[in-house]
Amino acid sequence: MKIGIVSLGLIGGSLFKCLSRSEYDVFAYTRSKETIEKAKHWCDNVSDDINIIKDCEIVFVASPINKTLEILDKLETIVTSDTIVLDCASVKGFVMEKKRPYKFIGSHPMAGTEFTGYNASFKELFEGAKWVLTPAGNITEKELNLVKSVINTTGAKTIITNAKDHDEAAALISHAPLLVAQAIFKTAEDNELALTLASSGFRDMTRLALSNLEMAQDMRNFNGNNITKALSKLENEINKLNQENNIQTFIKIKELRNKMYSPEGKNNYCNKKTD
Repeated sequence: MKIGIVSLGLIGGSLFKCLSRSEYDVFAYTRSKETIEKAKHWCDNVSDDINIIKDCEIVFVASPINKTLEILDKLETIVTSDTIVLDCASVKGFVMEKKRPYKFIGSHPMAGTEFTGYNASFKELFEGAKWVLTPAGNITEKELNLVKSVINTTGAKTIITNAKDHDEAAALISHAPLLVAQAIFKTAEDNELALTLASSGFRDMTRLALSNLEMAQDMRNFNGNNITKALSKLENEINKLNQENNIQTFIKIKELRNKMYSPEGKNNYCNKKTD
């Protein structure tokens, strides 16, 4: 089966490296001449001509959020009506609004690092990660299962949901935390002693402040309402914890947090929507 990948940044590059070492025939499009030369060490089917992916049965669009709609529109004149196209943006509402002439599945691999670009990509990125799917109405169970089988190859586990629920959840566990990390840093940045004393706790709490700046801005622009709600809820929880100062509440939080991740740092939490 032929699989196409549009854009070879951290997500697209990692997917490209992973699937290039699988049973699939992988074809990739990127505008970067430098990336093309590096990617050809993994697979020869890499080009700055987007038509390289026109005969693929499944196409992953891994471009930045603000460029996703442009690529999805362009694919309408390139792929066939039977092609299955997935975006990889961390916001799903805006990509699900338009009916496409091809088979479309909104998707979001819940994996990443604070680093960006093809040089930061690695084939093991998705191992043990969750991969959200928000299928459009014209997707059959057979087509969905085909996509799941490809994603399973990466080591990720699929979660089926809708765009609204996804965007609310992403705001709580990804988008709002990024702003919080930035805010934590700003609260200390004018205190020289605090910055001098800062150790692993401050380092870990502000890691997300190192995230891709374009992505950070896109999250705010495309999921702002849900982020605002998440920050309001966070403020309420902080105030309650500070006022109550209840040791039993702290113990419960610690126990739940401890169970949530494996020693390797992978999310162990599962629900009925996990496939």
